[in-house]
Amino acid sequence: MLFRRRIVIQAQNAHEVRAALEDDFHHFRVSIRHNSEILTDINGWAVRFPYDACPSAANQLRGLLGMPLSDIAHSVNRQTDAKLQCTHLLDLAGLAIAAAAANIEQRHYEIAVPQRLLGATSPSLWRNGELYLAWKTQGTQITAPRPYAGIDLNHGMASWAIRTLSTEEAEAALILRRCTTISRGREYDLDANEHAAETGLCYAQQPIRAKHARRMVGSTLDFGSQQELLCATDQAWLNGDNAS
Repeated sequence: MLFRRRIVIQAQNAHEVRAALEDDFHHFRVSIRHNSEILTDINGWAVRFPYDACPSAANQLRGLLGMPLSDIAHSVNRQTDAKLQCTHLLDLAGLAIAAAAANIEQRHYEIAVPQRLLGATSPSLWRNGELYLAWKTQGTQITAPRPYAGIDLNHGMASWAIRTLSTEEAEAALILRRCTTISRGREYDLDANEHAAETGLCYAQQPIRAKHARRMVGSTLDFGSQQELLCATDQAWLNGDNAS
């Protein structure tokens, strides 16, 4: 089964950026405001989410207030403990902040990760409609092409990408890494578990709340043959409508 994600980032004016993300498991929105130097306001919305605890994670984004704008999206991970945040809201916030820092008016990403065969798959990422990255992976290892071959998706990739690649390619590579990793959710019946697992890896899965975080049964959708529906309901909001 094919996993898909779409991310749309759009500047509203010189001091506001909105971003939306939708995939098989998630649908989130983030808006940021800035004064060209630091983050002055941030809000997040959970539209579709795996656990009923996820929406309250939006409040955690307030911990980013006052951070300097950076064109490195991953910089948000230096401002807060990512394990106490919603992974996807935090990623989206980082992308919006990076777009503000780089004066990007509009950008969108499309990601596709085919079903694995004997642990192997071929993830791809398009940026603004053009194929930008195409990998081959086996388990957690990228096997091709260079310079990605030999990189482990789960160990040290972020620091390697930021150190080795251009800022824009590192951003795209870390988006594709995230999608390649979470696409494995397609291999399980996520509705079979009543509550979030106590992994401690994200807001809903912190031990303090995981046992109370109820699974949103039926929240997983299939966009394999319906790519055009991803973020379709975000367009008015991305274009400036204040209704979230």
